[in-house]
Amino acid sequence: MNKALFLDRDGVINVDHGYIYQPDEIEFVSGIFDLCREAKAKGFLIIVVTNQSGIARGYYSEKDFEQLTAWMKDQFEQQSCPIDGVYYCPHHAVKGKGIYKIDCDCRKPKAGMFKQAIHDHDIDFSQSIMIGDKPSDMEAAASVGIKRTFFVDNQTIEKEKFARYPHVVTKIEQIRL
Repeated sequence: MNKALFLDRDGVINVDHGYIYQPDEIEFVSGIFDLCREAKAKGFLIIVVTNQSGIARGYYSEKDFEQLTAWMKDQFEQQSCPIDGVYYCPHHAVKGKGIYKIDCDCRKPKAGMFKQAIHDHDIDFSQSIMIGDKPSDMEAAASVGIKRTFFVDNQTIEKEKFARYPHVVTKIEQIRL
């Protein structure tokens, strides 16, 4: 079985400027490429798991997301840390429109994206790591047995509220795999 480094996208891979869907809007988080190169050197697959309610809200299309994802994957490839899989949820049970307004199994904190990743990549969750910036990232990881998690506190939430997470960092550079 494989071990994986699971990454949320907005707030972990790129600075969260809200509903990003074009390459010129991407600002990569400092240290993300170094971290991913280290993960690759240690035998981790790199898997992105991201809620994309901007699709559900009609701000951009799945095609827009897929084009940005292809560009992002190319950037990681150029940095010698290719992404092995990208899983996304285009739904939102409350703010979604049309076919995207559903209560699905893939939107974090539910574990559908993780379950698909194990199916596609034969992942051992007990050897894997999750890096996220929202409680839903941590909850989804815990629900599949990922015990090693890093909560990236981007100064947008009350620190004391999330003291229950064992590894809280303010910068990607603080993470040691």
